[in-house]
Amino acid sequence: MRVSALSPSNSAGGLTVLLLLLDFITPAATVKHENFKTCSQSGFCRRNRAFADHALTPESNWVSPYEVKENTVLLQNGILTAEILKTVPGQAEKVVLPLNINFQKNGAVRVTIDELKRTKGDIVLRGESKARKERYNEAERWALIPDWDVRDDKVVYDNQKGQITLAFGPDLKYKAVVTVYPFNIKFERDGETHVVLNDRGLMNVEHWRAQPPEPEEGKEKSPEDLDGGWDETFGGNTDTKPRGPEAVGMDISFPGYDHVFGIPSHATSLSLKTTRGGEGAYEEPYRLYNADVFEYIVDSPMTLYGSIPFMQAHRKGSSVGVLWLNAAETWVDVVKEKKTKTDTKTHWVSESGQLDVWVFLGPTPQTIYKAYGELTGFTKMPPSFAIAYHQCRWNYVSEEDVKDVDKKFDKHDIPYDVIWLDIEYTDGKRYFTFDPLTFKNPEKMMKNIDQTERKVVLIIDPHIKNTENYPVVDELKSKELAVKDKAGDIYEGWCWPGSSHWVDAFNPAAIEWWKSLFKFDRFKGTAKNTYIWNDMNEPSVFNGPETTMPKDNLHFGNWEHRDLHNLNGMTFMNATHQALEARDVGKGKTQRSFVLTRAFFAGAQRLGAMWTGDNEAKWEHLQAALPMLLSQGIAGFPFSGADVGGFFGNPSKELLTRWYQSGIWYPFFRAHAHIDAKRREPYLAGEPYTSIIRDAIRLRYALLPAWYTAFHRASKDGMPIIRPNFVVHPDDEEGFGIDDQAYIGDTGLLVKPVVGEGVDKVDIHLADDEIYYDYWNHKIYQGKGKKEYSAPLEKIPLLMRGGHIIPRRDRPRRSSGLMKHDPFTLVLVLSQKGHAMGFLYHDDGESFDYKQGAFIHRQFMYNGNLKALTSRDLHKDRAAAAAYRKVAGALQIEKIVIVGASNSLDTSALANGKSKAKAILVEDDNGKVKEWHASLAYTAAVDKDHADVLVIKNTKLRIAHDWTVYLEQVGAEDKPKDEL
Repeated sequence: MRVSALSPSNSAGGLTVLLLLLDFITPAATVKHENFKTCSQSGFCRRNRAFADHALTPESNWVSPYEVKENTVLLQNGILTAEILKTVPGQAEKVVLPLNINFQKNGAVRVTIDELKRTKGDIVLRGESKARKERYNEAERWALIPDWDVRDDKVVYDNQKGQITLAFGPDLKYKAVVTVYPFNIKFERDGETHVVLNDRGLMNVEHWRAQPPEPEEGKEKSPEDLDGGWDETFGGNTDTKPRGPEAVGMDISFPGYDHVFGIPSHATSLSLKTTRGGEGAYEEPYRLYNADVFEYIVDSPMTLYGSIPFMQAHRKGSSVGVLWLNAAETWVDVVKEKKTKTDTKTHWVSESGQLDVWVFLGPTPQTIYKAYGELTGFTKMPPSFAIAYHQCRWNYVSEEDVKDVDKKFDKHDIPYDVIWLDIEYTDGKRYFTFDPLTFKNPEKMMKNIDQTERKVVLIIDPHIKNTENYPVVDELKSKELAVKDKAGDIYEGWCWPGSSHWVDAFNPAAIEWWKSLFKFDRFKGTAKNTYIWNDMNEPSVFNGPETTMPKDNLHFGNWEHRDLHNLNGMTFMNATHQALEARDVGKGKTQRSFVLTRAFFAGAQRLGAMWTGDNEAKWEHLQAALPMLLSQGIAGFPFSGADVGGFFGNPSKELLTRWYQSGIWYPFFRAHAHIDAKRREPYLAGEPYTSIIRDAIRLRYALLPAWYTAFHRASKDGMPIIRPNFVVHPDDEEGFGIDDQAYIGDTGLLVKPVVGEGVDKVDIHLADDEIYYDYWNHKIYQGKGKKEYSAPLEKIPLLMRGGHIIPRRDRPRRSSGLMKHDPFTLVLVLSQKGHAMGFLYHDDGESFDYKQGAFIHRQFMYNGNLKALTSRDLHKDRAAAAAYRKVAGALQIEKIVIVGASNSLDTSALANGKSKAKAILVEDDNGKVKEWHASLAYTAAVDKDHADVLVIKNTKLRIAHDWTVYLEQVGAEDKPKDEL
């Protein structure tokens, strides 16, 4: 939540409400914990933690009251159905819970448990509520892709002695063992148990019951009167619960796993900490409840702006994962039991909805990410400008301000692609308008920015100002497209404009209406280079409970807000994403959208990018950013970033510089600042800081081909764009918890940003015995373990792992759009054995033509024994690629840099100048053979601790063609005639 004064409202009592809010939104030193619930203040969390405490006490002799009714078991078309019976003390009738186990061809398994009474609507709502009677069952509509259900129809079934065993997946290598009583499911791979549902008997489906009457004076409450199950008050707001208590909980164990990751977003370590107290542990569970938490603290399980209920467990030789598909408020406890091995045991509890768990049995991180992406979708392929540098603050205050910033970036030779406008560009906080005094001619502003292939991003939030003479709010009301309160009337709350209403983006009609608002002839002043930022979409409501919407509000279909809260931001992002793609850009082609969101859920990766919210200009927030973004990546949402420089406060010049050096490694790279923060555009830092920041940003631009290639892979198989050590080196046990360094895609680039004040050296962890080279001076680092790296202010700790080929574009330009015709450089980083491999993906960066095959995808391989560099086409449909091959036919590789050349070539003669390198090119496309002779572009190693480098220039190799370059050597007497 950004902090500022609210606009006055025209509604009755508005001034009174405003005065009450001022104390709440006054700038604070840090987050106000009292505004957000702890587990003990959240009734269903409190109940289920107490339930777990009782069940896990040895004296309780606890036995889970759930059993499978065996005569209801049926396996058909890859789905096992049955009924689970819940025994309720003192009640003869058992609660019937339909069970559904869905087996997918890729090995993923879905386990859902519902409640028969609610499914049939055989319950009575309290009061005069209009809410739905069922448990919420539409999370999959938003989180999963439409064609997710690819059923495994070859499941093998065996039922005997109270156990049902099901073999499934590729080669039937997975098993699900269902114990009838007490109910649990063990998931096995290779004869070993990896995941257990209801392992400790903590499953708890709070079945429907009528609210018991108030006890007579002096008598105890009924056991059915669950603590906080009927009404709950927090912060002066009372939550009525028309369906009564309906939480679902289950424990999920990972036997033999010491590390679990995921469930973003939390400002905590990548490897999740335990939550039941003790040294270095948390007292609170991890909370998943999207909320506007300004100036959040670090090293905390406290909820933040977005949530993805995906968790991965990893150990040497194995990775597994679970997705808890529930959009209601959720808490997750983590404990670790250490005996001969470590078992991680988790406890998940959600306030409402179905019990819906997906299990992924690996065995590798890659197989999990691919299976997860096949369900929830892979990250969208962004427009190419979106992965370049974005310049933002709250606020650039006028067209002249925008023009001045744009010019000064050019004056100081600092590239950037996007300038952002925060809420002050609007006319009185009315979205879809421009302030007529400060932005008199936005069309001209957009055109000027477009001259250098740059873009403008405008903020559009989900709250719509409730005021007169504002067509947008008039339509919202008249078309009944807004969120409603529990009585079914349009909900009124407070946000930046004062009195506001909220778009109900769960409503298909609201999405269609929203799309109409972005048409160029309606959103006057916007153009094809205008894109959108969705903030405050948790949703943030200044006068609401926990700064958000009341849980008993009603959405489309009369679902309560409590059921779908964590989906809200994603549905709004989806509406904006569709709106941008529906615009007519005048080319006859659909233009890829770019949408930034603050709130998100599983599946939001299909729609755009996210950022970590309102961080602070403090070293600890810089330190927290990389672990948070690594967590986003492994949870399927890799297009992520953190505000460079910190949103709140004023960073020192050292902190600002180090943050840029770190930020260039964020998949989404944006600088941002609060309205009260001093201006801090890079050119204002002064020397040497401006030059150092410029060099860092230019490095990001040089490596854009590698970044774009990494995005392409993420869009196809879900591999994170920035990767933690355990993903790249899954058997390196010492590195499983490392989260302060990262690998970039498949490049072998290993970066460890400096994130401490006054630090001029870092220890980089090497996970293997491969050779690593310093990116800057080619110093050699080798051998497992920590390696000290000197990192004065002007230097980014960056290594290149041997065996990789890195594509670059080395000509500095003002924006990435101006680089589109530039040639490429290939950096061959030779392994100890003299080999290297890399990839390059390229398309037009704007349209969806790549989906019809209009792209180039190459694999480069250098064989040190053959001394040959080969470019191979990875396109599966060369006919579909033919037209684009012509378009991109002029794109060339102009330079090849071979680092560690002596690992493949005899460079002794090159070093003393008695020999030259010779390259022979064979163009496989047309069979032509061309002999080249490289001039002496060889740099010998300064000592045994550094690598030598051979450079071949002006190669003019076409990226769209197959070719092989053979490197040879000639003596001085055979001096070549044609030198490049």
